[in-house]
Amino acid sequence: MLNEETKANIQKAYRDVLAGKGIRARYGQRLMIAEIARYLGEITANDGERTSAHSACVLEAGTGTGKTLAYLLAAVPVAQALGKQLVVSTATVALQDQIVSKDLPDLKTHTDLAVNWSLAKGRGRYLCLSKLENRLHAEGHGDSDTMPLFLLERESDSAETRAFHEQLLASYAQQNWDGDRDHWPDHIPDDVWRGVTTDHRQCTNRHCSYFDQCPFFAARQELEDADVIVANHDLVLADLALGGGAILPRPEDTIYILDEAHHLPGKALNHFAASLGLEGTRQWLKQLSQSMGKLMPWLGGVTEANRQIERISDLSREMDPLLAELHDWLVDNTDWEQGDDARAERYRFQGGVLPDRLPEQLHALQQISVHLSRRLGVLADELQSGLDDRQEGAVDRETAEAWYPVVGHFHARSEEQLRLWRSWLEPDKGAESGEADDEEGGAARTGGPATALWMTRRRFDDQDDITLYSSPVLADNVLYSRLWSRCYGAVLTSATLTALGRFDRLMMRAGLPQDSRCQVIPSSFRYQEKATVEVPRVDVEPTNTEDFTRFLTQELPNLWNDNKATLVLFTARRQMHRVREALPEAEQARVITQDDYTRSEVLERHRARIDQGEASVLFGVASFAEGIDLPGHYLEHVIITRLPFSVPDDPIEASLAEWITERGGNAFMEISVPDASIRLVQAAGRLLRSEEDTGRITILDRRIVTRRYGALLLDALPPFRRIVAA
Repeated sequence: MLNEETKANIQKAYRDVLAGKGIRARYGQRLMIAEIARYLGEITANDGERTSAHSACVLEAGTGTGKTLAYLLAAVPVAQALGKQLVVSTATVALQDQIVSKDLPDLKTHTDLAVNWSLAKGRGRYLCLSKLENRLHAEGHGDSDTMPLFLLERESDSAETRAFHEQLLASYAQQNWDGDRDHWPDHIPDDVWRGVTTDHRQCTNRHCSYFDQCPFFAARQELEDADVIVANHDLVLADLALGGGAILPRPEDTIYILDEAHHLPGKALNHFAASLGLEGTRQWLKQLSQSMGKLMPWLGGVTEANRQIERISDLSREMDPLLAELHDWLVDNTDWEQGDDARAERYRFQGGVLPDRLPEQLHALQQISVHLSRRLGVLADELQSGLDDRQEGAVDRETAEAWYPVVGHFHARSEEQLRLWRSWLEPDKGAESGEADDEEGGAARTGGPATALWMTRRRFDDQDDITLYSSPVLADNVLYSRLWSRCYGAVLTSATLTALGRFDRLMMRAGLPQDSRCQVIPSSFRYQEKATVEVPRVDVEPTNTEDFTRFLTQELPNLWNDNKATLVLFTARRQMHRVREALPEAEQARVITQDDYTRSEVLERHRARIDQGEASVLFGVASFAEGIDLPGHYLEHVIITRLPFSVPDDPIEASLAEWITERGGNAFMEISVPDASIRLVQAAGRLLRSEEDTGRITILDRRIVTRRYGALLLDALPPFRRIVAA
């Protein structure tokens, strides 16, 4: 339980923040602080040693709650008292920036809390000095065999790119830049940045000549001393995939605050999915064989490394015809389904069941991949040993420094391929089942759906390529075994964690412990007084795409003719563009689509129009239904063209629906309707951003009042005043 001193610190800090910022206390914010403090206090009875069962604190808190300040005020004093580090993870850069540049400084300015913080990023956001130096050397000497890193690039850098690389080096050397990509004053194109950054497989860590000057490890040092580490969900998942504690603190020593937590299950699925293009893999094998041939002369008499290279080359040659055979077999023995693109086809293996003879081919490829990955790992170890000057008879240091990153790159790629083969041959275990036991002996839970397996075939002018995919269908085992069953504590919060008023969907998809405490924090908004949700009469079904598109073209101008700032949300990008193109020219001039410019520029242009007294209408799809913040007169009308049901042919969602049905459930009511509810609430959440905002929401999909499930969707919205046409 919390001691009296920690309770007093939290209460005093809250009073100080309110007084310092000149704001009043909010009931929802006070409740949120109390819930988090109570949850964290019940974890231990022995000064930081866990004595309770694993659980999470799940709090849905809408716009206007002040949830960021609430969880910082509650968690920082408790974490400091327990000697734990606090990792605050978000899904968006915008919220990360707000926490680092506004919320944490406010906390430090207005309270007596001695708190320090650091922003955590992966290696890929930082300059690699070794790679930059090698590139500049290669650029100055042409495509030579003495610069193996250059083998990973398809063509020589331009004079402009070389000049930019020199500018990067000079700015870093003069301490005008800290090596963080996000701190460079201008945008750095991805293809340019890839050449001067690295990943954990290519990094030689303390063996690198530039270790003492490394931007990434300088940033890592800051993390060790920070009370609060601000990260993102992708980085948290990457750290967990490496075992936990590789980038961030060990989960056992960490209290996680997972803001925008509704994104976490989807992020986890993406992180542990796998893919492999057959033709791309064949090209990669050729590159591998060529690189091994160029490495051989560098090794001199190092027989172990030479022996590995010879076998690696043999294995790459053995795999190539098997890949070609697999491609031809799949082309001839698959009932391909047409995709959205005329050149693309897709096929999903229902229940993860593969046809006869396919497992035999995959097993042969898997066996070669096992040996290939193992030998690349041994070769990487041999090269790494050359970085240690104390080891006699090893590869010389110059060769090791030049070639270790290259071999590390190939080794990582081989392990990704092996993961794909394994997931296809053992779909019941999943691409990443998370079966490892936790420290208390608790294994991951079983009985979930098999891994989703599918493939796409894309045709080109003179050839085609087939890409194989696998993904867990639920992230429950991954998150449970790697995060919930290991971390000291976890608080999940977002404006949309419930679906149809229940937490069941999140519990299932995120695999949260059964003892987790879930609560909806009441909003301070007076919804009935401030906004209406209107469902006008519409005689066209949204499922009739052509007629509905014509209806939207005719009706939308009538809905925005009051010159209020308007956001129109579509479920399909194609329909969005077709409606805009069919509008009269005068109406088109009002519209900005989210594809016209970058997201920030779209919003900036919209605000500028409103400030100048002009009408402005935003057209957007799913990504604009969440995360955009247009308070006050910048947004007074949200038009939802149709209910946001997911595309029914998504392989992962189709696999989940299949599993639900096999268990005797109703996939539409258990998956489609709750998912649509969350998206609808998110879309409606664009309207009221503060207690003073007003406006209306128009829903043009009559299914919300004519279908049985419609009442559930309507009741899940905030309690706006309703106006429904007969």
